[in-house]
Amino acid sequence: MNDQEFAALLCSRLCHDLMSPVGALNNGLELLADENDPQMREQVIELLGDSAAATANRLKFFRLAFGAAGGFGAEIDTSEAKAALEGVFGEEKKIDLDWMVDAPKLPKDAVKLLLNLAMIAGDGLVRGGKLAVGAEQANGQIELVIRAEGPRLMIDPNIVSALTDENGSTEPRAAGAILARKLAAGQGGSIQTNSPAETMIVIGATLAG
Repeated sequence: MNDQEFAALLCSRLCHDLMSPVGALNNGLELLADENDPQMREQVIELLGDSAAATANRLKFFRLAFGAAGGFGAEIDTSEAKAALEGVFGEEKKIDLDWMVDAPKLPKDAVKLLLNLAMIAGDGLVRGGKLAVGAEQANGQIELVIRAEGPRLMIDPNIVSALTDENGSTEPRAAGAILARKLAAGQGGSIQTNSPAETMIVIGATLAG
């Protein structure tokens, strides 16, 4: 896959993920224009606010996970990464985020990798659960560990294989996994994952620090 093909794949993934909250905004505005009942208008405005917040949260996450936030070669404040994850996997997802990252800052590409791995694992918690995100920097290495556990875990095996296999899936939904693999390789590291069970998956990466 060349750079142009990967860029198109990533754009398709972004458009897919933003379609739902943006579509909800559009539908809400149409309802608001036709609704005269004050109580109903108040409810529609509340829904518009929720959709606008969801869109902003996803954009904030994508900026860190897919974009060039922080500039080239820069470090990123890990509290910003935590806030981005909390915005995407908020209370409505019923996901408890266990943030186990002590370092105040990490290299930009390490944070991007961490967020992409967390997104893959968190998206699989379709009925909620616990998402543990850890990172440790020591002895010239950075170790990342993601653990997702819940009553039902649904992760496409093609996405999991794309994390380690350069000949894996080229579907838009695998864009995050492909980017994660490229990020790990670019930092002299690799990604490891267990075979996803019905209720749990663990994904790890070791990078040159």
